[in-house]
Amino acid sequence: MRPCEVRMEEMRMKKKLGFTLVEIMIVVAIIGLLAAIAIPSFVRARTTSQKNACINNLRQIDGAKDQWAIENNKNTGDACAKSDVTPYLKKWPTCPASGTYAINAIGTDPTCTVSDHTL
Repeated sequence: MRPCEVRMEEMRMKKKLGFTLVEIMIVVAIIGLLAAIAIPSFVRARTTSQKNACINNLRQIDGAKDQWAIENNKNTGDACAKSDVTPYLKKWPTCPASGTYAINAIGTDPTCTVSDHTL
């Protein structure tokens, strides 16, 4: 091979090393499409897990309230305060969706201020 032919071969090799603009745009479009499909699913999964955690917290509060009522001979409809129930819980639960809990009277389920979080 002559030196001129060697140089031409090197130039051809260098041109094949990079990506074209069209190839990069296709990759970006595919990533955007995948993100558009995946992000709503992640948001839905997060909302569902927060709801389930809140419902479990409400169950714990209800169990502690029932235990307090039994030990203190309380009847359905009697008032119950947070300070009455707190000793029966390891730690006061918090709603993962930033809601607040209302204990309510004996015989009534506790509630959360987030509308979808109910026992």
